[in-house]
Amino acid sequence: MQTTDAIQTRRSVKRFTERPVTREDIEALLAAAVLAPNHRLTNPWRYSVLGPVARHAYGLALGARKAKKFEDPEKARQTREAVAAEHRALPAMIAVAVTTNENPEIREEDYAAAMMAVQTLALVAVSRGLATHIKSGGIMDDPAARAAVGVPDEQRIVAVVNVGEPAEVPPPKPRTPAAEVTTWLP
Repeated sequence: MQTTDAIQTRRSVKRFTERPVTREDIEALLAAAVLAPNHRLTNPWRYSVLGPVARHAYGLALGARKAKKFEDPEKARQTREAVAAEHRALPAMIAVAVTTNENPEIREEDYAAAMMAVQTLALVAVSRGLATHIKSGGIMDDPAARAAVGVPDEQRIVAVVNVGEPAEVPPPKPRTPAAEVTTWLP
């Protein structure tokens, strides 16, 4: 598969088949991810491949956050359990963390490198017939989520990537053409 084809066909897939993702697949994704551009070669990325127990624990943390919007305790409990069960059932899940550096410039460079690694991982997944759903947001700092993925205090979770064989591939979302966001300077 050509790189441009992988870029054009990559989608955020939310539903996967039950086919397991092999260790060989995960290792290939991670082997490619560590080849992402990395100024100063700090190798700031850290990966946690989550098994069913860790996926369930992460799902409980995420479910607890979602459950806060319900006043009914039973509805909140059902939400927590449903989200936990969904995560446990995922074929594969990879937490991507970055080491934190006291130097703000290096910290930004390392974050950028880790996110390029996430994109590389996603593109290699497409080339192997897999799909990803890259998740980020407030849950990354949640103590229960951090504990579920085993991230120590000196690391920052930057993304959680769900991986699997796509059950369905959504159509592409509209994107702003590059010409509309590009300025050519003399």
